[in-house]
Amino acid sequence: MATLDRHNTRNLLLKALPAEAFNLIVFNAQTIELPVKHILVESDRPNEHVCFIEDGLASMVASNAEDEAVEVGHIGYEGMAGVHVVLKTDTTPNRTFMQVAGFGLQVSVETFARMLTAFPAVNALFLNYVHCCDVQLAQSALANGRYNMHERLARWLLMCHDRLNGSDLPLTHEFLALMLGVRRAGVTNELHVIEGLRAIRSTRANVKILDRERLEEIAAGSYGVPEREYHRLIGLPIRRAPGSLS
Repeated sequence: MATLDRHNTRNLLLKALPAEAFNLIVFNAQTIELPVKHILVESDRPNEHVCFIEDGLASMVASNAEDEAVEVGHIGYEGMAGVHVVLKTDTTPNRTFMQVAGFGLQVSVETFARMLTAFPAVNALFLNYVHCCDVQLAQSALANGRYNMHERLARWLLMCHDRLNGSDLPLTHEFLALMLGVRRAGVTNELHVIEGLRAIRSTRANVKILDRERLEEIAAGSYGVPEREYHRLIGLPIRRAPGSLS
């Protein structure tokens, strides 16, 4: 795998770094494969690294003592796993793992913290990213409380489409159920609803986006606020141009 530089990196946070900060962070970093189920952050355990995802999709998941779990954050090429480190917190009760395989840049917490200290503007950039994550979570709570199931599903599919290449999304019903906090049977029913509206085609472990504009109509106002906030503060749009690999 080729060594990352500022010209070929896909990760938007890395792209937003000034050259000096980028060089510092990648000097001792490692490009790693990220298979499905690979754990990026374990709950209640200090992590030695943060990871900037170049390709693939990770889920930040909240769970309780009864092993009930729901996704509380999407992380793709726009972000990083281990964002709690920005807030000088060594552990988090949330767990982050890969849902769609890809690769990323693994950076030691020590190197990352040194970069934040050396470059105050970069520290501000990552605090803005934390804010964007908070907005995403707040909008998920709003969607859960005020939108019906197929509108919420349309929102999550749009968020996945933003972060993955192409129109085919390799998403299992198990993953979609985790995103929505429902049983898999409920996901199947809601996928059929959106299929009937001609926005997607769903097969085993894959959802194909047929009409993104229609999907945005179905999602109604549940989609768009975090995406606009990210563009405003980070300076780059989350949604990749059609056919773009970078």
